[in-house]
Amino acid sequence: MRLTIDSMTYGPDGFARTEDGKAVFVAGGVVGDTVEADIVSTGASFDRAVAREVVEPSRDRVQTPCPFVGICGGCPWGVLSESAQRSAKEENLRSTLKRIGHFTEEEIVRIVQPIRHAKDAWGYRNKIELAPVHDGGRFRLGMHGTDPDQIIRVDACPLFDKKYPKAVKSVVGALSYLGNSRDLGIERVGIRASRRTKALEVALWTPTGPFPRAQVARVLTDAVKPTSVVRVMSKGDRRARCVAGVEALSGEGSWTELIAGETMRLSAPSFFQVNTAAAEILIELVLEALKPAEDEVGIDLYCGAGTFTLPLARRMDFVYAVEAYGPAIRDLCRNLESANLTNVDAIGGDAVREFPDDDADVLVVDPPRAGLDEGAISLIASTSARDVAYVSCDPATLARDLRRFADEGTFKVVSATPVDLFPQTFHCETVAHLTRA
Repeated sequence: MRLTIDSMTYGPDGFARTEDGKAVFVAGGVVGDTVEADIVSTGASFDRAVAREVVEPSRDRVQTPCPFVGICGGCPWGVLSESAQRSAKEENLRSTLKRIGHFTEEEIVRIVQPIRHAKDAWGYRNKIELAPVHDGGRFRLGMHGTDPDQIIRVDACPLFDKKYPKAVKSVVGALSYLGNSRDLGIERVGIRASRRTKALEVALWTPTGPFPRAQVARVLTDAVKPTSVVRVMSKGDRRARCVAGVEALSGEGSWTELIAGETMRLSAPSFFQVNTAAAEILIELVLEALKPAEDEVGIDLYCGAGTFTLPLARRMDFVYAVEAYGPAIRDLCRNLESANLTNVDAIGGDAVREFPDDDADVLVVDPPRAGLDEGAISLIASTSARDVAYVSCDPATLARDLRRFADEGTFKVVSATPVDLFPQTFHCETVAHLTRA
């Protein structure tokens, strides 16, 4: 059938309606396109389709530097103009606050601020991951396709830091050479690069057990010239692997990045935002919302390796930082020591169970995609904190939690600012500011 794409979803697809009004999610179509589409699945309330031909291209459809848009899963919005991407992300936030958060139109107009973004829309990622596959008896590495069972062979990724254009090809070539002579047991490969510190790390994720450490280190060092090569050993069921240890095969054994004036050192398993320049906007928005004072106490929940902890500690009397993931809390302690910051209590454990006993003036929360536990919301409400900054990577759970705060009555929502950390994708971060009602 012929369809006109009305909007972009929170997902890779465009959204259209049939002549009788039924919703259709269209893969390969962008807002403004008129397409000939094939229906691939039918449901009671919506259908799914694939664009077979673009009959009338959208004025927001652009040429892309990536030949794998629509095939590789890394840049599903890569043919959509930057301005259209940002407009869609703003609209997705507004729509979610209305649909899930049940905020009124007047409240949404007041709350949602214009989207913020860094300069680079391509070449911004400081990290990419490669997946292994055995194809015709040969070992190779690639990126996950839109079909999750498909691995796409690539020699470069236009999303990866443009200062390292040959890194992907060099790593793929070196490990393919090694992997075709023996089974390395590689489960995934991470490459991290920093144009600011010139650090380049290759991390090999493998099960525990024997491993040709010296040979792998030598071949990768010759091919890529990394500052660090590490092996992350994992154990347990494949669906729930846990890190058993990290060993340095060559170089520094960790990766360094400079963000908002702070030098952070991170082990391979630790989370760090993939867009450093845009992550600095998150820090700026958090500090603007909280306005930390030198005689105040702060709490940083789900603090990771210290992206917000360090700038808060520079400005406050004391900070409690809580993080459940072991590698991240160890990195936090190391980063605090390097920064000569002694006014932080780094607490390892669940945010609810280890919620600090002492009161606080301000809080920042940066939870995983699942959002805040109801217990965390109650604990935050029980403090006398004047302001909360909520950093979210999922608009649905953010809208749910902001409604919980509003219904609880202790805090009201001042603003929600989307930040485009992931150009060429539908993902978007948001910094919400709540103040005591």
